[in-house]
Amino acid sequence: MRHRTFFWFFFPTAAAMLLFIAMPIVSVFLQSIFAPHEAVLVEVESCTPLVGCTTETQVDHDATAELRSNQPLGRFVGLDIYLDRGHLAVNEIATAWQATDSMGDFISKVHNLPLYRALSFTLTFTFLVTPLLIIFGLMIALAVNSLHRHLKGLMIFFSLLPMIVTPLIGSLILFWMVDSRGVVGSALVALAGDPDFSMKASTGLTWVMLIIYGVWHAAPFAFVVFYAGLQTLPQDQIESAMIDGATRWQRVKYVVIPHLMPLVTFVALIQLMDNFRIFEPIVGFNASAHATSLSWIIFNDLGGETRQLSAASASSVLTILGVAILLTPVLIRTWRDFNAKS
Repeated sequence: MRHRTFFWFFFPTAAAMLLFIAMPIVSVFLQSIFAPHEAVLVEVESCTPLVGCTTETQVDHDATAELRSNQPLGRFVGLDIYLDRGHLAVNEIATAWQATDSMGDFISKVHNLPLYRALSFTLTFTFLVTPLLIIFGLMIALAVNSLHRHLKGLMIFFSLLPMIVTPLIGSLILFWMVDSRGVVGSALVALAGDPDFSMKASTGLTWVMLIIYGVWHAAPFAFVVFYAGLQTLPQDQIESAMIDGATRWQRVKYVVIPHLMPLVTFVALIQLMDNFRIFEPIVGFNASAHATSLSWIIFNDLGGETRQLSAASASSVLTILGVAILLTPVLIRTWRDFNAKS
């Protein structure tokens, strides 16, 4: 393909990526290094015959409007927002390190900081849900693929139901189920023998609920990908393994899994990004008192009457950096495998 032809072939894709990916990221970064202007205050002296002269501080609306008009981005603060208590909390961490004698106490104090509390749950959710959904998706794909062809369609339909339900609705359904008046919640109350028992009142049980929901909701995606990969499985290798006396587990381990490894990498990449941006289950479970994520921090900064756009932008940039760091080992391995094959 000639360079001119390739250029015009790739130009629409490059333009769309520049317009919808690169420019918003640059815009968010610029917003994160500027803070809104503070109101311009002036002292106004007022005199009355009975009281005398008094001085009060008022907002100069004209001067404030002019300042914001001349500098629409706000005042330049550099990396101050990234380093404040709501984000990296550099000063707070340094103070905690100097004031604590044990590592456990230091970790406890750091965990109370908003970003690190959210990051601890986000990483726990990501590193537990991602491998579990890959394992369960592969197990479902192998089970459905071994069924009679008349039963496969029905089982595929039921296996895809969790993915059809939107994340917010699915989390709300499970939230109602684990309520003390729900099916699961009432059963747990009976098993515990405590009428005041509640899964939603415990931080650990809340994390478990969110992780179970994450696996339940995302496993169908892995199932679809792996089931499609099983249809391309070379039957001659399977037949050769059966002739050699390989058990079903040995055939899966030495034939099926190596054949599906590129798809495992693909599913891992997609799910690492999705799981690191967990948001809907926290809102659906109303679990922000026990579990928060980086996406929830962004949502919280943007909510309410005082929208903290600069703080939300800084959290967005940190989330993008976190996703990039998380995907780097998988991308490096994919690149090495590609070079080895070529």
